[in-house]
Amino acid sequence: MNWPARSILIACLVACVAASAQTRAAGAADYPTRPIKFVVPYPPGGPTDILTRVIGDFIGKDLKQATVIENRPGAQGSIGAEFVARADPDGYTLLVPAGSMIVLNPLLYKKLSYDPVRDFRMLALVTDFPVLMEVHPSVPAKTIAEFVAYARQNPGKLNFGSAGTGGTIHLAGEMFKRMAGIEMTHVPYKGAAPALTDLLAGNIQVMFDSVSTGLPPVRSGMLRPLGVSSAERFRELPDVPTIAESGYPDYLVSVWYGVVAPANLPEDVARKLTDSLNRAMNDEAFRATLEKIGYTVFRPRSAAEVKQFIDADRARWSAVIKAQNISLD
Repeated sequence: MNWPARSILIACLVACVAASAQTRAAGAADYPTRPIKFVVPYPPGGPTDILTRVIGDFIGKDLKQATVIENRPGAQGSIGAEFVARADPDGYTLLVPAGSMIVLNPLLYKKLSYDPVRDFRMLALVTDFPVLMEVHPSVPAKTIAEFVAYARQNPGKLNFGSAGTGGTIHLAGEMFKRMAGIEMTHVPYKGAAPALTDLLAGNIQVMFDSVSTGLPPVRSGMLRPLGVSSAERFRELPDVPTIAESGYPDYLVSVWYGVVAPANLPEDVARKLTDSLNRAMNDEAFRATLEKIGYTVFRPRSAAEVKQFIDADRARWSAVIKAQNISLD
């Protein structure tokens, strides 16, 4: 190739690179220009699905763009997580994961289809809520002490359901089994909603459920609450004691949720999304909507505070998993 031709080729390449950079910059500056997809890694009707729809509604109005909710359940959230991890890091595909997907799965599985540290960028921590220990009315126990006595009299005959093996709700049941010294059989489901359906039908006897999904059937008398997993009594059920005050002072469980995007998300797009999520957490109507159904909405946190929160949760659950020698591989 002669020098004039080579010079022309180099000039064209430089122009293409510059145009590409300008296009990316313009795209980030104009974001969002098309609908934003929120992936729910669990079936419709569960706590993650409910929360994601409230978040998506606020973000859509705040950023003046349509939002789409897509359910991709299975493998304790891993199917939805992998889908988002492999998506383009452009801010148009987001995930609302339970803390178990970020903290517990890497502790329980030697092989995961995603790496929560490498593959995701945490945009914000949004909410958490306690777990509600609830039983079918066929169980003749009105307190935790009575339940433990009944379980000891009927070893192995009680089944407890969860949203899937290895999730917070599952481990909440395993932790209670260990502390109470009782036997129960774990029955995993592909989400909290189908587990709750079987509990209501009496096909399983007990569930350590999120308050967001457990509260309506408890209020209607279809299920009997025995205790909550928080340090203090739940404001919507003031007569229900905490599990800690019922004889198990070290029992404390909460389910938290955040919003993540694929890694390598452009900084200005990440800032737009984080700012919008922060506005949501400071919005009284948004907070009231979630608090009414049992969620405790966080206030905005810095990136360092988010990391500190997740690291502390990882350390706490790591100790529980090691003590119980739980592995799911």
